[in-house]
Amino acid sequence: MRRTSQQFRTVKVMEYAGKFSFFDYSRIRTYSISERQNKVKLGDLIDPAKVLSEPLRFDTAEIRDVARSVARCAAEKKPVIWMTGAHVTKLGLSPLVIDLVKRGLISLVAMNGANAIHDFELALVAETSEDVPNALPLGKFGMAYETGAYMNDAINHGNKLKLGQGESLARMILGEEFPYRVQFKRPDLSLLAACYQAGIPATAHATLGADIIDQHPSADGEGKGGTSARDFGIFTAEVERMTEGGVFLNVGSSVTGPEVFLKAVSMATNVGNMPNRIITADFDLRPADLHEARDDSKPTYYFRDIKSVVTRIPEAFHGTGYYIHGLLQDTMPALYKLVVENPITRDIRGA
Repeated sequence: MRRTSQQFRTVKVMEYAGKFSFFDYSRIRTYSISERQNKVKLGDLIDPAKVLSEPLRFDTAEIRDVARSVARCAAEKKPVIWMTGAHVTKLGLSPLVIDLVKRGLISLVAMNGANAIHDFELALVAETSEDVPNALPLGKFGMAYETGAYMNDAINHGNKLKLGQGESLARMILGEEFPYRVQFKRPDLSLLAACYQAGIPATAHATLGADIIDQHPSADGEGKGGTSARDFGIFTAEVERMTEGGVFLNVGSSVTGPEVFLKAVSMATNVGNMPNRIITADFDLRPADLHEARDDSKPTYYFRDIKSVVTRIPEAFHGTGYYIHGLLQDTMPALYKLVVENPITRDIRGA
């Protein structure tokens, strides 16, 4: 990794003018990501070709319905939105999503802040996912310099240009001066970069104070909030296109994905572009009784992914919601294989 003079610059830390105690970010000590032990390495990533050559490890009528809907909507140029949580990347599954993007089978990829971080690190050093239990008592958790400094600088620069967060990170990953050049070891492993190259949005839906880049002196809530808010606008514009149908896949995001989708649906409906007969699917490993999602005396009612994605939103707009229960290591490759091998996809660019 090429180091630049930017790594040794003086960082202007966040200012506060209120009456309460405020943490002094200038006291933070970082270390190089090259010294960090990571749990996810290059050899852990799933090879799409291998998935296509092997039999299905997971097969249900529901996942086949979802796969057919993805293929059909992609062929008809209707929205196919893939919302992902961080475990998709941590489990080495992101190459499958990248391949679907390259095949023209997804129209927008959305992610939480944690997934953006893992995606960025994979591109930077071809590894990610630090050993939290070991790093936490040493005060090192989340303190790898390059992750915080590079991501924050790209985000803050993008905010000055009035861009979204996904585009800002992708442009740094792909070698632009954004605001300076960084040499990434494997930019081809980045889902953010793949979307930008394919000409489709990748949106990052961040939560202030929830991501490791927020721990760094370079963190700026204005930049993070501004770029992520613009990504929400981009996401909502895609939801607006669901008036004639479409697919929303929520893969391993228990809170961010369902909440972002719910608000976007409300906004689109408010301006007269309500989704109609959409297909929604939630992928998770937690057993769930869908009848309980309608009963506020039951625990399942309070799981946002089931209540919003599987029941409330599709039922409000004459759609169909699915809950795909299983390990992502099994369900995601199955969905990928079923979509790619569907005869409908042969006519789509890149398939």
